[in-house]
Amino acid sequence: MLLAMDLGGTWCRVACFERLGERLRAVRRLPTRPERGFFPLLEELVAASRALLGGMVPTGVGVAAPGPLDPKRGVLLRLPNLPQWPEALPLAELLAERLGAPTRVDNDANLAALGEHRFGAGRGVDHLVYLTVSTGIGGGIISGGRLLHGVHGFAGEVGHQVILPDGPPCGCGGRGCLEVLASGTAIVRRAQAAGLPADRLAEEGAAAVFAAAAAGDPRAQEVIAGATRALGLGVVNLLHVFDPALVVLGGGVTQAGEALFGPVRAVVASLAMPGFRETPILPAALGDEAGLYGAAVVAAEA
Repeated sequence: MLLAMDLGGTWCRVACFERLGERLRAVRRLPTRPERGFFPLLEELVAASRALLGGMVPTGVGVAAPGPLDPKRGVLLRLPNLPQWPEALPLAELLAERLGAPTRVDNDANLAALGEHRFGAGRGVDHLVYLTVSTGIGGGIISGGRLLHGVHGFAGEVGHQVILPDGPPCGCGGRGCLEVLASGTAIVRRAQAAGLPADRLAEEGAAAVFAAAAAGDPRAQEVIAGATRALGLGVVNLLHVFDPALVVLGGGVTQAGEALFGPVRAVVASLAMPGFRETPILPAALGDEAGLYGAAVVAAEA
């Protein structure tokens, strides 16, 4: 039995797989509630895991976690989006002690990329780039069939490529990063500044801006045009650097469908070098479960 966890986002998910490659057996969802710190969540994750396992000991545990982190040691470093969690948190060690199984931890976007590579839109493709466009923008790079980590384990921070050097400040400390221009949070922030109804934005997020743009609101159209152009530029950069066979876009913002994919593909067609313009840009196939499938892969290798 393989145990997989995904700690990214507002909700954490825990799942069991009978064996690698099969559909996940069961899923438990837990609210992250970062304001209470990490250790109450840890005990809830362990309790949910034991309930799913039904007394069995997993052969391996894989965890998709927010970064930055050290995947070799399974240690979460200073998390800018979760300041309530301790720095240098030895997550792999803590879970291995409680669950009695070898545990591997990797960045949540990396493992979503791995899940799509092995079981989703990128199945059978040895070179791909994955981006998740949600509250923030993350990603992962598959090169030669393997997940690319880099020297420090930080490779794949695609949301922090600089698109507009004099642009708005980003939570990473830089300016004009892709994340601060094209994420769901960025779209809502720009829509608020443009005067779109605050109640709809609070309730529906970026989806409300896409809907207003489709209905002909010029303010929303301008916001979406700016965000999709920035995202297209980010994809162009990644095509030129990694020369993938495929680009996969996932995350909640991509639920906008052709309203997002069409402009992104148009930017690529106009600005990428000729050899890259026809690279397929496809929606993710596994949705919110991509990280769990990737976590199952590293659980099998633990």
